[in-house]
Amino acid sequence: MGNIGYWSLAANRLYYSVYYACVALLIYNGIEASTHRGVIRMIGDKFVKTGILLTEDSKLIGRLFTMRQTGDYDDLYDWEESDVLPLIPKAEEFVMRVSHLIQSKSF
Repeated sequence: MGNIGYWSLAANRLYYSVYYACVALLIYNGIEASTHRGVIRMIGDKFVKTGILLTEDSKLIGRLFTMRQTGDYDDLYDWEESDVLPLIPKAEEFVMRVSHLIQSKSF
């Protein structure tokens, strides 16, 4: 993989893929949240604490949220390949797991 230097942008996109999967899960269950922090909190309360999603899922969401915030709003900081690359398969697995939950109605 070539180094093109857009790792903060990649972290942003990873965050939004996970975020919108969370929003879909909440909407599917009739749960509303109006902020990013609210979505994260509701996922924790309704799905992580109940064992439907894993503690690692909650950590991933939080990590990606922090990376997005830093990458988007801290002009003096850029994420590196080593920070972002390991999170790609984790984000993909999360989105697929949430999609499966919604499709199978297995919760």
